[in-house]
Amino acid sequence: MWLVLTFISATFIGIYEVAKKFAVKDNEVWLVLFFTSLSAAIIYAPFIVLSQLQLLPPDFMLFVPTMTGKEHGLVLLKTSLVLCSWVLSYFALKHLPITIAAPIRSTSPLWTILGALLIYRESLSGQQWLGVVVTLGFFFMFSQAGKAEGVNFRTNKWVGLALLAAMFSSSSALFDKHLIRNIDKIAVQAYFTLYQVLLLAPVVFVIRRTAPPSTSFQWRWAIPIVAVFLLLADFFYFSALNQPDSLLAVVSTIRRGSVLITFALGAWLFKEKNLWRKGVFLLGILAGLMILLLS
Repeated sequence: MWLVLTFISATFIGIYEVAKKFAVKDNEVWLVLFFTSLSAAIIYAPFIVLSQLQLLPPDFMLFVPTMTGKEHGLVLLKTSLVLCSWVLSYFALKHLPITIAAPIRSTSPLWTILGALLIYRESLSGQQWLGVVVTLGFFFMFSQAGKAEGVNFRTNKWVGLALLAAMFSSSSALFDKHLIRNIDKIAVQAYFTLYQVLLLAPVVFVIRRTAPPSTSFQWRWAIPIVAVFLLLADFFYFSALNQPDSLLAVVSTIRRGSVLITFALGAWLFKEKNLWRKGVFLLGILAGLMILLLS
């Protein structure tokens, strides 16, 4: 079941990445990020209020239980890690082709797997190791495809931001397993959306006051759509992690298989170049994911 939940989450992540590209294209990144976070918070706020007022039954799917001060602190820490990843990835996505930016971000399972093996003492079967190695190997080959489009992975600062985003994303993923096994998954997701807004609001205010924006802000319906698909992706992701037998190393690898959807939609919608070579690497990624799915 946790494999199925993870694949559903990966599907929503792929669509989310494409919607995010639409949202940030020729747009003010900081405000796009803020209004995306605000949209997610608006969706969850009524469930938090109704749950606290005991107007929702505890067995309701989106009931938000009360958390302790320590648990709020842990969710706040997770939010900080995710926002660091998001800020970096939003800027990288704005300046890189989506068929390059998304695969770079997808290297995060490499760091997550190492952490899962060292921190959580997870052990993988031989077939699972084969699936992970094949998947990550073809992710790495994407770096070579970027050279054909003039993107030098050693000197391009946007590539550097995308890699840093992947590392912060990996840190958050390692933390997620501890959170979801100890705190109600709906509470984590609900308060995570609120803390995004609380952390971003002062940062965006200071930046807007002190530094003139490089581009003007344009409201687009892609902004709330980004929030909706991310909430759906995280809901299924947390549900997968909540399964006692789930392996974080495998979950993280499959989730980054969302690049398949991002690539297909991005190639069609944004008419990007060098698709045949990237397509070959995607077939390799698909093979690795199939090995994991059948393990």
